[in-house]
Amino acid sequence: MLKELHAAAWWAGLTAFVWYAFGTVPLHISVSEQLGLTTAQTSSWIFIVWFSGAVSSIAASLYFRQPIPITWTIPGLVYLGTLVDRFTFAELAAANLVAGVLLLALGLLGIGGRIMKWLPLPIVMGMFAGSILEYIVRMVKATVEDVAVAGTAVACYLLGRWIASPRVPPVGLAVVGGGIAVAVVGAGGAAPVEWTAPALEMPDMAFSATAVVAVSLPMVVLAMGLGNIQGLGYLLAQGYKVPVNPVSTLVGVNSIVNALLGGHAATVARTGVAILASADAGPAPGRYWAAVIAAVLTMFIALAATPLASLLNVLPRTYVYALAGVAIISSLQDALEKSFGGNMRFGALVALVVAATPFSVLGITSAFWAILAGVAASACAERRQLIEFWSAK
Repeated sequence: MLKELHAAAWWAGLTAFVWYAFGTVPLHISVSEQLGLTTAQTSSWIFIVWFSGAVSSIAASLYFRQPIPITWTIPGLVYLGTLVDRFTFAELAAANLVAGVLLLALGLLGIGGRIMKWLPLPIVMGMFAGSILEYIVRMVKATVEDVAVAGTAVACYLLGRWIASPRVPPVGLAVVGGGIAVAVVGAGGAAPVEWTAPALEMPDMAFSATAVVAVSLPMVVLAMGLGNIQGLGYLLAQGYKVPVNPVSTLVGVNSIVNALLGGHAATVARTGVAILASADAGPAPGRYWAAVIAAVLTMFIALAATPLASLLNVLPRTYVYALAGVAIISSLQDALEKSFGGNMRFGALVALVVAATPFSVLGITSAFWAILAGVAASACAERRQLIEFWSAK
């Protein structure tokens, strides 16, 4: 196994960790503040979702030898933040537990695998491309705004692509070059870094039929219908024989464990897959090491949530955006090739455009509606291709 570990996997794992720490932790803290949680409740929430995800990612990636990053649903977290005036935290906690049970049941019944088989890959990849396009746009904006730091990171990445050597990972050059630029320019902050040990607190739970309908069902859709489909769909597109049902079951177990300590639903990390399973993560057989490395590093988020949060005032956001963007470029290129290189290209185009448009209906973000719109578009304009695809299943 160790012979499959390459330098590119190290850098991909580090980059995914940087994105997790500086791209998602601030959102988590913001939503916790919206919900009015205590320090102990927030600490317990952050600890369990990151720690359980890290353990599952390591186990799944090593066992199946595939990059399978399991974290938590970002759209689900955002959705919870919109419910601050409608439900108590006890009702939300109970609804998250119900969502976990439903996710586990769907995984055990094999419904996750059936969904993956019936969804046309070009449409899934079109949706995936549209969903991650924002990271590329954000990278370009960051580069224009901060040429010294973000521009240096992007330039180093391009230098790595020009060198085209497996010993010189482009993303690794971006991490190092951008980090040096931060130090030279003095763009980093000087905020103190504080330490507080994580708390483990079982929340009060108040089961409500209204909360189950308004929270549990959307959370299942966001976790399985978005995260799992996008993440596992990308792995399938990379040629991996993805164990869809076992992974879906594991996500359900994780979601239940998370809920018992105040957390929300787990999912296969969309952005994590885009970084860890891309060509920049090294040869395909060894990319699972990138997921393992990222998971080990994310345990520090679980064990040191407070100091990581204070580090947000140290590294410039433009540097983080630039790293996320360059790490996803090859995934976007691959997704576009798989979307428009064969059949159902119109459906894939519609899915891409809808997913790239930021909106939500019934609390569900555009990526989910992109799948429905893509299938509907193919049914209208590419009926024969769609029927042939379904007939082969």
